[in-house]
Amino acid sequence: MQEKDITQKMLEHYNDVFADIVNVLLFNGERIVKENSLIDTPTVSSLKMDGHTHHQNRDVSKYWQHNKINIAMLGFENQTSPNKLMPFRVISYDGAEYGRQANKKHADEDNYPVITLVLYFGYSQRWNYPKNILGLLNVDDRLKPFVSDYNINVFEIAFLDEEKRKLFKSDFRVLVDYLYQVRTNHNYNPEKYFVQHMQEVLDLMSAMTGDTIFEKSIENTKIKEAHYMCDVIHAMIDEGVERGRKEGREEGIQKGKLEGANIIIRLYEILLNEGSMDKLKRATKDESYRYELLKEYDLLKDFS
Repeated sequence: MQEKDITQKMLEHYNDVFADIVNVLLFNGERIVKENSLIDTPTVSSLKMDGHTHHQNRDVSKYWQHNKINIAMLGFENQTSPNKLMPFRVISYDGAEYGRQANKKHADEDNYPVITLVLYFGYSQRWNYPKNILGLLNVDDRLKPFVSDYNINVFEIAFLDEEKRKLFKSDFRVLVDYLYQVRTNHNYNPEKYFVQHMQEVLDLMSAMTGDTIFEKSIENTKIKEAHYMCDVIHAMIDEGVERGRKEGREEGIQKGKLEGANIIIRLYEILLNEGSMDKLKRATKDESYRYELLKEYDLLKDFS
């Protein structure tokens, strides 16, 4: 499970992608952070609670350096659904790095800020929880002047405006474009972007959408060799068509109305074009559900 979790974050580990995300979201596309100025840092930190040591894991983090001096530590936290307690998590991650700087052996080093970007990939709802510590606390008015607040940086990727979306230059723009299209029109027509890290793009899309169809598709030879998302989608459709033909041969007439593979093929094409990956995944495994979809999309009318 840990290996799979790491694999799904590999796209963001690439310096070109990491720098692109930071530059667009923090600096409005200006190329402030350069690829060669980023240094990998351990994502695991320790926290002592109740007399025990607990390990906490960031998703992705890097030092941004100049002349081998840290300018900042930058971290990403990926979220597919809103998390009410996210401010607590972020202050815990950031606090661990500040605690490391407070160690005596680092006393002569320059101190630097820790910045965490929460990347929210949900597209069916907005982030609807507080983005600061005080927003979570029930604080007596007499104590408020003495309670320090802590804000977090949440970026709702599927809700970025067009001007911001077009600033992305790395492979991350594929995911940005996909989430926006699925949110706004429930369909995905990829632009002809050249994709440098195709497997990692599909792994991240699989993780962030909760659908393994992208991850499984990487085993397709055509997809392995593809460098454009439009080619990937076409290969996925071809794969669905072939699966439909096979299932059509094996299943024959379903519920007295399915006469061959054509309607199954048509169903898979519709679901792929809609970006309805959850429906497609279930339809390939659940015969009853597939039959209900055939009725829903009025694909049985010619076979009644």
